[in-house]
Amino acid sequence: MHADPGVVSDLFDIELSSWDGQPMRVDRFRGQVMLVVNVASRCGFTPQYAGLEALYRKYQDRGLVVLGFPCNQFGAQEPADDRGIHQFCEDQYQVTFPIFSKVDVNGPHAHPLFVWLKAHKAGVFGSAAIKWNFTKFLVDRSGHVVSRFGSRTTPAAIEPHVAALLS
Repeated sequence: MHADPGVVSDLFDIELSSWDGQPMRVDRFRGQVMLVVNVASRCGFTPQYAGLEALYRKYQDRGLVVLGFPCNQFGAQEPADDRGIHQFCEDQYQVTFPIFSKVDVNGPHAHPLFVWLKAHKAGVFGSAAIKWNFTKFLVDRSGHVVSRFGSRTTPAAIEPHVAALLS
């Protein structure tokens, strides 16, 4: 499932695995605005789950999907297994948006989705690397990465960008 960035030429061809191991492709979300987030349950930014869920509930009927990808690469803040992570999200934040299997977002084993996203939208000072949990990529209905937001940018601050893409 790990790939050289040159191998994946189309976002919609990238393979994913849901928290319960169900395979799918990004193509499942074609035509929707996607907010892709690397998440963690023991992070100072974990309360952003509430804001992400609020955005999802407010705009899902207009075509927004939030995609949560647990990652344990930053301070070992996501130590649980996929089932435990999903249970945490449901119990603590009533998350209904899709949560996927735990992934790496940086390094030689970075998931192809994050390789692709980083290649199409650099971070602060042109850096490709994701710096921490709750980095957010906003992707339009055609699969173009429109914006990248750091961990400190709240879901509420992103809402105007989401609304603009949905109008």
